[in-house]
Amino acid sequence: MTPYKIFSGTNSRYMAEEICKDLGVQLGEMNIQRFADGEFEVSFEESIRGCEVYLVQSTFPNSDNLMELLLMIDAAKRASAKSIAAVMPYFGWARQDRKDKPRVSIAAKLVADLLMAAGVDRVITMDLHADQIQGFFDVPVDHLYASSVFIPYIQSLNLPDLVMATPDVGGAKRANNYAKYLNVPLVLCHKQRAKANVVESMTVIGDVKDKNVILIDDMVDTAGTITKAADIMLKAGAKSVRALASHAIMSDPATQRVNDSGLTEMIFTNSIPYTKDCPKCTIISIAHLFADTIRRVHSCQSISSQYLIK
Repeated sequence: MTPYKIFSGTNSRYMAEEICKDLGVQLGEMNIQRFADGEFEVSFEESIRGCEVYLVQSTFPNSDNLMELLLMIDAAKRASAKSIAAVMPYFGWARQDRKDKPRVSIAAKLVADLLMAAGVDRVITMDLHADQIQGFFDVPVDHLYASSVFIPYIQSLNLPDLVMATPDVGGAKRANNYAKYLNVPLVLCHKQRAKANVVESMTVIGDVKDKNVILIDDMVDTAGTITKAADIMLKAGAKSVRALASHAIMSDPATQRVNDSGLTEMIFTNSIPYTKDCPKCTIISIAHLFADTIRRVHSCQSISSQYLIK
């Protein structure tokens, strides 16, 4: 079988090391030299000729990490790698997936075009902000779901009177899938935004009185929506409110908002490194999920058995 090697970008090394440990392989040697003006150069420090290459790199913070990944792909292509897979636990720019007003870019499509132009043969990612982004690529996209780690964690809490909820109508499908799998009720929040990252008003649709509520979202940026939803549900009589999200963007003042909110717990995956002091936050590793996917892709096995829910 064709050998495979795993390499990491600068800010995703922690994830690549966990993946390699799970797979029982060594992380590949790569050098990223940075110049005084902020430019950088990528070089592989070992031969990858004829190898399947997996490049682990989330694109957050967005611009530098994306450019680093593009250079890694280009370098691998020029070093005669047999195939190149971009392993992107967090796919940045995904919120810009359509024209929602005149004269705006569709950044997610542009990023897809850049990755393909650089020479990527496959993308492995998790919980895209919009499922249709898979269609922006002309190469295979393995779209994983954090539900495979969140569902067992929810079940381990053994919460009575459980209700699944979503902080906005856009996440209704995701929350409904959790509710169906766990056989519990679903509650929605309807929000109106004054502008990006600013919630003007929010109302709860459904009964949360004397319930233990779990809010589901794909990412938390400034935490304005998720904390407002939690506080409104507590005012409506909820016993407790927890929240889980796949990607901990957590831009300031998100950590302070979570700490000051009525949330009992905020649960994330480690798709993005989160190191701030937040006693309410629980981080669950997704390294095994990605390691198993790489193992299955390499051996041409199906990955659909990993999907508890989508």
